[in-house]
Amino acid sequence: MKVLLLGAGGQLGMELTRTCPVHVSLATCDYPKVDFLLPDSIRSCIDTSAPDMIINAAAYTAVDRAEKETKTAFRINRDAVSEIAVLAAESGIGLVHISTDYVFSGRHYTPWLPQDKPDPQSIYGRSKLGGETAVRDRLQGKALIIRTAWLYSAHGQNFVKTMLKLMSDGKSISVIDDQVGTPTWANGLARAVWTCLDKGVLGVHHWTDAGTASWYDFAVAIQEEGLALGLLKNPVTITPVGSDQYPTPAQRPCYSILDKGSMWEATGITPVHWRIQLRAMLKEMTK
Repeated sequence: MKVLLLGAGGQLGMELTRTCPVHVSLATCDYPKVDFLLPDSIRSCIDTSAPDMIINAAAYTAVDRAEKETKTAFRINRDAVSEIAVLAAESGIGLVHISTDYVFSGRHYTPWLPQDKPDPQSIYGRSKLGGETAVRDRLQGKALIIRTAWLYSAHGQNFVKTMLKLMSDGKSISVIDDQVGTPTWANGLARAVWTCLDKGVLGVHHWTDAGTASWYDFAVAIQEEGLALGLLKNPVTITPVGSDQYPTPAQRPCYSILDKGSMWEATGITPVHWRIQLRAMLKEMTK
């Protein structure tokens, strides 16, 4: 199978490259080799690679900045995705598109099902929903959309690495405790994507690690695991606070628990708790 990976330099893209199965011939594309602001660049990348399957792990993810950079967010997350879907449909290429919990309002407190009605509350969420809609409209059920949440890895910028840096500075920190979700190691998501390709999974599904946490819970776990592994020398005080104390330009979902049942059933993957995955990722950082 020839697979073209778009967004190869991101957290998920790097893990997809690292976990690529031996039977897959993987071509990787990232900025500036492909520029989602330029339609011709997208077409050239796909034509040159001539893949059987495209994995789109690229996105505009600056959630707060998107409130001002609306045109750029929609261009990358909706319009470019639509162009990719059109080219895939024209050439009979399969497509896996990665989306987000931000397509939901976060205003009810049972896990979000894939078929629940989206109601994004931010520009970022609306732009990502626009990308989903384009994929569904252009490929008519012949694509896979995977929504995920709270992604982190040893690469790039993310909550785990930010917390480790702040904790290393030795000062007390305050962390929001009224937003709930599931921390998700990009490595686990990458392995799930490859399993989906092997099994021919299509439609809209959700993937995160197992379990739930608030951002405060997550921060406490990062400190405990970091101390145990020697990544941190001394504990700091972590204070739980409400999100009203940290207003942001973009509204975040208060409840981002995604129901993964359909994905677990389709892939046969045994879910791993987020705390175990966090420990595995931090162990990598000690090497």
